[in-house]
Amino acid sequence: MSRFRTGRPARDPGPHRRRGGEGDRLHALVSAASRAFYDASRHRPALVNPHPDVLVIGGGNAALCAALMACEAGASVRLLEAAPKAWRGGNSQHTRNLRCMHDAPQDVLVDAYSEEEYWQDLLKVTGGQTNEKLARLVIRASSNCRDWMRSHGVHFQPPLSGALHVARTNAFFMGGGRALVNAYYRSAERLGVEVQYETPVDAIELDGDRFVAARSGERRFTAKSCVLAAGGFESNLAWLREAWGQNERGEWPADNFLIRGTRFNQGVLLRHLIDAGADTIGDPSQSHCVAIDARAPLYDGGICTRIDCVSLGIVVNRDAERFYDEGEDFWPKRYAIWGRLVAQQPGQIAHSIIDQKAIGRFMPPVFPGTRADSLGELARAVGLDETVFLRTVADYNGACRVGRFDHTTLDDCHTEGLAPPKTHWALPLDTPPFVAYPLRPGITFTYLGLEVDDTAAVRFGGKPSPNLFVAGEMMAGNVLGKGYTAGVGMSIGTAFGRIAGTRAARAALAR
Repeated sequence: MSRFRTGRPARDPGPHRRRGGEGDRLHALVSAASRAFYDASRHRPALVNPHPDVLVIGGGNAALCAALMACEAGASVRLLEAAPKAWRGGNSQHTRNLRCMHDAPQDVLVDAYSEEEYWQDLLKVTGGQTNEKLARLVIRASSNCRDWMRSHGVHFQPPLSGALHVARTNAFFMGGGRALVNAYYRSAERLGVEVQYETPVDAIELDGDRFVAARSGERRFTAKSCVLAAGGFESNLAWLREAWGQNERGEWPADNFLIRGTRFNQGVLLRHLIDAGADTIGDPSQSHCVAIDARAPLYDGGICTRIDCVSLGIVVNRDAERFYDEGEDFWPKRYAIWGRLVAQQPGQIAHSIIDQKAIGRFMPPVFPGTRADSLGELARAVGLDETVFLRTVADYNGACRVGRFDHTTLDDCHTEGLAPPKTHWALPLDTPPFVAYPLRPGITFTYLGLEVDDTAAVRFGGKPSPNLFVAGEMMAGNVLGKGYTAGVGMSIGTAFGRIAGTRAARAALAR
């Protein structure tokens, strides 16, 4: 991988070869829309309060939590959202749950999920690349945030059945992330938050380590303090290309990435803060990266494009060969490694293969799979070498040691003498119809961000700013050095959004 550089990202490499006409048109539309946002910002009405106490930059969960908490602390607040109103909410609009610590059953959460178990889950998926103090802060905050969320109109529901096994660990939003975002905006407006859409911030004015103003094109926004919550750089195709570099096959893997969420998280503000000397954390090539349907749109495919049957069958690359243990652990703890695994395969393409026994055991994606009555027919239909594919499946079937199959537990159905192994849920692929889903890497959010302590203050040379704070994806790398487990991103955004909003209000009202 190429090392991160603090200069400007490489120029956009141009239309992505694999996408063809529709992808190119969408890319052009996004670029044109971005230019239009900056142009439109010159012709907006005068601000209601030209000098608020707190300025919040961003429009998703973390930003909204910050704005609401600042209001509750008595501050006047302006929120700048890069997207138009119809697309507000950043990646939060595509979420659906929050990972919650709880010591006993609580309304939509069953059993218990202790601080220590939560911590061990996070420690495992990150491989130890996490700040324990900040991680435990997030974990503890997740135990008492839901009543506050309800006070702002968020409702919860039990999880749907499927392959995620999260009834014990995750609280689901009724209506999904879009409903959560809309509830927060309604509450913010009632509390007097001045929301301004189509206002992408491209620069911050600093006096040393102190925030002075934010700029969007030719517009200047002042405030006594500021919260940065504008997302990572996952929508910036050129920066992703720079971060991932060129592999040993001469490929640029990022040219084949899809962006699961918003097109508006370009990382412009993150890049600006890095260039301004803010302390950073994280590897730019690390991200929440999921294997999604290769037919998904370039942006905003959301949850419905994720392929959740990986653990119920096998996954092969374009050479028709398996490359990783599909049954290593429960899907919520492993689904976010599969995007990176596919990114490391030739052409950044793979296929999830199941048979009739898996149908109905997972959340179906938006696009139907390719069906066939024989394995050979399936190979031909999806363009795999039939001979190699049949050998791969035969080797897998012959290695299966079937015990008591139970996809809701870590069962004893496994393989023997097979590399890579399949540790759980290993059943032979022998019952038609056979189904294949094409997989591409789907980027949710990037982990390169700004380093913080438990005050959420942006730091310069190890010294915290007195009035500039950060939350959400822009600092999630403090907790997520790599890997992911379902719902933890919303836990981080909620915890640090609330901290940042409270601290920003305190800093503003003290001046």
